[in-house]
Amino acid sequence: MHEIFVVERFMPISQRQFYLRTSAFLAAGLILLVVIVACSLYLTERTSANFDRVVATRELRSSAADLMSVLTEAESGQRGYLLTQDERYLAPYRLALGRLETMLERLEQAQRNVTGTPLDFAELKQGVETKIAELEDTVREVDAGNTQTALETLRSGTGLALMTQIREKLNRTLSTSEAELQIAIADQERIGAWLRNTTIFGALALLAMAVAAAVIILRYTREIVDARSEVEAANSALEARVQERTQDLMKANEEIQRFAYIVTHDLRAPLVNIMGFTSELEATFEPVRTYLEKLPDADPRLKEAADLAMREDVPEAITFIRSSTRKMDGLINAILRISREGRRTLKPERVDLAEVVETATGAVHHQTVEDGGEIVTELRAGSIVTDRLSLDQMLGNLLDNAIKYRNPGRPLRVVVRTRQDAFGRVVIEVEDNGRGIASTDHERVFELFRRSGKQDRPGEGIGLAHVRTLARNLGGDINVASELGVGSTFTISLPADIRTVKRSIESA
Repeated sequence: MHEIFVVERFMPISQRQFYLRTSAFLAAGLILLVVIVACSLYLTERTSANFDRVVATRELRSSAADLMSVLTEAESGQRGYLLTQDERYLAPYRLALGRLETMLERLEQAQRNVTGTPLDFAELKQGVETKIAELEDTVREVDAGNTQTALETLRSGTGLALMTQIREKLNRTLSTSEAELQIAIADQERIGAWLRNTTIFGALALLAMAVAAAVIILRYTREIVDARSEVEAANSALEARVQERTQDLMKANEEIQRFAYIVTHDLRAPLVNIMGFTSELEATFEPVRTYLEKLPDADPRLKEAADLAMREDVPEAITFIRSSTRKMDGLINAILRISREGRRTLKPERVDLAEVVETATGAVHHQTVEDGGEIVTELRAGSIVTDRLSLDQMLGNLLDNAIKYRNPGRPLRVVVRTRQDAFGRVVIEVEDNGRGIASTDHERVFELFRRSGKQDRPGEGIGLAHVRTLARNLGGDINVASELGVGSTFTISLPADIRTVKRSIESA
């Protein structure tokens, strides 16, 4: 039985602590990320609103300045025309008048988009319209030949007063807009600084948490790697122990087989003599009995005792001796057969496990399916270097036992599995749903001449002992897991390459 090493290692960070800490960091990071996103969205919204405010203020300032410029151009054209009567001055004048309506509409719209402006647009519009009327009146007077009247109107100062009022209103709007614009720009810079600082702080906080989480993960990972290294070292030590025990087991098995061969060989000689003398005794018994029957009458009691001995006691004794010697002869022959098999020279070769399983299951297929049974294969190991004959015998014996000891109350189901374990050994499992074996007999069934359960099937009790001998000869072993009334699973464990085991034994 393989020894099991359990490696225990104190880990400063337990799995629970690791999960709690990483979960806490993830939750904190998520909360921080949500806060950063919320702040960024809020500041972005503030930036957008402030940008709209800046644009609207600039538009108001630009509209006021453009209106002032157009009015100035119209007034300059009017004065030039009044003084020179040169119609070239009317071109910029008429162009300016054509733009005034548009300029007023633009200023009105811009003024609506800016809250808190001191501009009274209705009053401004009325003043502009009055100024336009004054300009048009003087131009019409000149066109009508009343230049002097137009000049008197100009000198009266009415137009200058109107222009001064309009300029004051527009200049006040420009001043207010400029101040508002500076405030908006300052707010924009402040919001931008907040957004930048929030982003930098959030990035640094996330980086700090990421570094802390990485430290915990790296620490935990390093501890896992260290623990795994210790487990691998323990596994290597375990594998070495298993290899050592396998070598010891094979050597002990060889010694037992040699001893069994010598003992059974020495026992067989006297047994043959006993069997021979028994035959001689039985052959000479009839003449003796005939002779005694022809003797003259003697003591009646003595004659009766002699007759009883000759008719019953002696034949019964000879029959018992013959039965016992025959049974002993069968047992000795079985031991010799196992011993010879164990002393047979193994022939390592690469064996395809799928082929071996297919051959073995094919040989018992008819017996399996005759009552509705089935054999299922689950093959996960490809090949093995071992003795093909021994492997065939082991698998065949286990399948024969599964069929022989099937449960009559249900269809037989046999599953044959192959796989490799963590140590690279090849594992072959034969599972059935037969009678099962009592837990007290799990080891007993592998003993020579021992059988388990109801003895209603022919057999000598050497099959599983033979399988264990073969398995140990190949550097492996066999065990059983079974429950009475449920079924059994026989597990054979073999080295992937028997040559390595043989070399280890030869070099030991």
